[in-house]
Amino acid sequence: MTNQFVDLEKNQIAKLEHESNHKLPIWYHTLYTDGIHPDARFPRERYTKLVNQLQAPQHTDKFIIKQPIKASRDELIMAHDPTYVDNFLTQKLTEKEIKRIGLTPWTPNIIPRTLLLMGGAIAALDHVMKCGGIAGNMAGGTHHAHYNFGSGYCIFNDLAVCSRLALSKYQLTRIAIIDFDVHQGDGTATILQNVDEVLTISMHCQQNFPFRKSESDFDLVLPANAGDDEVLAVVARALDITREFDPELILFQAGVDGLATDALGKLNMSRLGMSKRNEMVFELVQELSIPAVVFMGGGYSKPISHTIDAFSDLFLSAYRANNQILSRINLAT
Repeated sequence: MTNQFVDLEKNQIAKLEHESNHKLPIWYHTLYTDGIHPDARFPRERYTKLVNQLQAPQHTDKFIIKQPIKASRDELIMAHDPTYVDNFLTQKLTEKEIKRIGLTPWTPNIIPRTLLLMGGAIAALDHVMKCGGIAGNMAGGTHHAHYNFGSGYCIFNDLAVCSRLALSKYQLTRIAIIDFDVHQGDGTATILQNVDEVLTISMHCQQNFPFRKSESDFDLVLPANAGDDEVLAVVARALDITREFDPELILFQAGVDGLATDALGKLNMSRLGMSKRNEMVFELVQELSIPAVVFMGGGYSKPISHTIDAFSDLFLSAYRANNQILSRINLAT
């Protein structure tokens, strides 16, 4: 083989590696949808519709969809009561406990679905801690799960588990959880209430679930029907608080249930306003030059296409920011 062809092959390999490295990694499994019963009130089809939208021809250079492995019991009990974990894994939760979680009627796949969902969050965390940049899980943001019970469609709390893992496995000392779901991150607040290394910020609608609120480090409350300008002003305040904390890692709960079209939201945000919210977060991630993990959170618009479009905007914004971050890292090395 001539030197000319060797150089050409090397250039092609380098180009492919560059493109692959700059794609936004997102973890996804078909059980994210199929592990929920078709008759459940939860809009399970949003995952299938979203992955199809992100895999459209115009996005082939932007995303790499990765398959998670199941989270382990040891990982779950870092943020949860071992008895609660074991009762879920052995299908011994009471009817009352199951009803409080929702997602009913349950299917046998609810257990592997939950473990894979948690595994996707953990894999995204491991990726950004090793490679830098941004990664996401195409599910999760399960912020209503408490230490010893689940609630509001949430069985285990991926934000809390990832925080605990980042503290122990990667010896971080300052982690910021930015929760912009329309509902308060009550489970995250209670699990991490005595963990000074983790900053919990929840921006949410006051007149919404959970009706008995917990106490985050910062609860930034919005009135019902708040629109883009009012919400984005509070977003700016949340990001100022985050900046002052000077985190080494950001966990972004990016629920889009604040859209005016959302059935459970009670806010009045436009798609453009929601997209601006995300861009503000990713601009801070770039400014601080720290890794970040994106958790999808809630989204229940009718029709569901509004939710899918907003989540697509979220991951496109994450892709652009990730591309900028990794380009800067590559230039530095």
